[in-house]
Amino acid sequence: MPGGAYIEMEHISKRFAAVLANDDVSLSADRGEIVALLGENGSGKSTLVNMLSGIYIPDSGSIYIAGKRRFFRSPQDAIVAGIGMVHQHFKLIPVMNAWENISLGDPGAKSRGSGGFFKNPFIEKKRINEKIAEIERRFGLSIAHDKKVYDMPVGEKQTVEILKVLYRDASVLILDEPTAVLTPQETARLFDMLRNMKDENCVIIIITHKLHEVMDISDRVMVMRKGRAIGTVKTSETNPRELTEMMVGTSVSLEIKREEPPPREKPFLEIRSLSYCRDDGVRVLNGMSFDLYGGEILGVAGIAGSGQRELCEIIAGLLRAEGGSVLFRGENLLGLSPRAIKDKGVSMSFVPEDRLGMGLVAGMSIIDNVLLRSYEKRPGIFTDRAGSRVLAERIVNRYRISTPSVQHVVRKLSGGNIQKVLLGREIDLAPRVLITAYPVRGLDIGASYSIYEILNEQKRNGVAVLYIGEDLDVLRELCDRILVIHAGEIMGIRDPRTSTKEDLGFLMLGHKPDAA
Repeated sequence: MPGGAYIEMEHISKRFAAVLANDDVSLSADRGEIVALLGENGSGKSTLVNMLSGIYIPDSGSIYIAGKRRFFRSPQDAIVAGIGMVHQHFKLIPVMNAWENISLGDPGAKSRGSGGFFKNPFIEKKRINEKIAEIERRFGLSIAHDKKVYDMPVGEKQTVEILKVLYRDASVLILDEPTAVLTPQETARLFDMLRNMKDENCVIIIITHKLHEVMDISDRVMVMRKGRAIGTVKTSETNPRELTEMMVGTSVSLEIKREEPPPREKPFLEIRSLSYCRDDGVRVLNGMSFDLYGGEILGVAGIAGSGQRELCEIIAGLLRAEGGSVLFRGENLLGLSPRAIKDKGVSMSFVPEDRLGMGLVAGMSIIDNVLLRSYEKRPGIFTDRAGSRVLAERIVNRYRISTPSVQHVVRKLSGGNIQKVLLGREIDLAPRVLITAYPVRGLDIGASYSIYEILNEQKRNGVAVLYIGEDLDVLRELCDRILVIHAGEIMGIRDPRTSTKEDLGFLMLGHKPDAA
């Protein structure tokens, strides 16, 4: 029976084929409380909240709302019960404006009134916008109602998603990795919203990998591991190290060691006046110029869509820039194909953000994915699978990749192990330049720190590392310099030892420092 909290999930289990995603898990959350869910990738966090929001149906167990047992067969059932979820990937229609997205699907906003006559659209718009304005006043939110979604930065889109939930009178808000692509300023605004909602007696459940955010915003933390609830603690009575040990089951160092780079000599890469315009006419890169030196990690910070992906792909030869130059030890590589760049003896490896789209072939084994990057080096017309097996086993052993065998299909590995396969394959080519785009996106703490150590090892070996990241705390700890971009332009290059997150976030939003 329920014990008194507003939300209670008791003895919940959920299986997908042979995988037991949730094993006898219980979760409670009360009004006026923020509960954080922590756990490694695959620990069952998302599965649990997806059952609370009606996306999945539990195999066993009970869900109680305000002491009443509820059976959710669809998200609509959960919405009727006052539960709303803001997904990591927003569910908005870009060509619609804010108020249209917020009211979409609301039975009260239907255009047909009683008696079969259509309601006056101007009256309906006025009614909807008045209701949105009242919600904004109550919870301290603000959005331009007529602004198109495609014109909004990420933080505004998230505000629209939250307003969608509140518009439907939800008193329970679930957020999945809500700060993944937000600047520090946008994160601070989001947390202010959540605190206002808490003061209004809402229930908030938040999934995040960022321990400092858990400590900042939550009242209690429930930790999950391998589908089970390990324990729930009061945030005020715990610390990041204890939470990490609960997550992974062993002691984990949370320190990213940054060794001093060697004295600068001639840069490995010289980027000069790099420009790129998309097919739709949007200028993505606008005259970028910077240097990348051997033995350093140069971080790149920017809000999503500021040109990070295009910058990486142009350097790697995957996109053709319209102007500028990419000099590797004085030789311009701009416009050459990846194969042509390699044929010129340039040892450069690219770890893309899309691991299973651009980086690896999901349906192939570890051996075959390793072979894809080295088959042309083999003599004769036949591929050397025996040599590739040896190489794959070396990568698996060196980077402690958890897999039944090197013949295992890549898509069946965890996110962290997939990234280790990709990084290990590229590093085995002994590159002089290593380009990494969001290498720890979506990874848990243990896997992330393994990746940081791999990158630091490459730095010690004299490799020039370009690191595209989104966690400013990590960028400040890991990198030797941080290049901040906004809308394809460089706002500045900062020393992470002396720059604050607020300073970097200010630049990310496009505010250049005063000329003085």
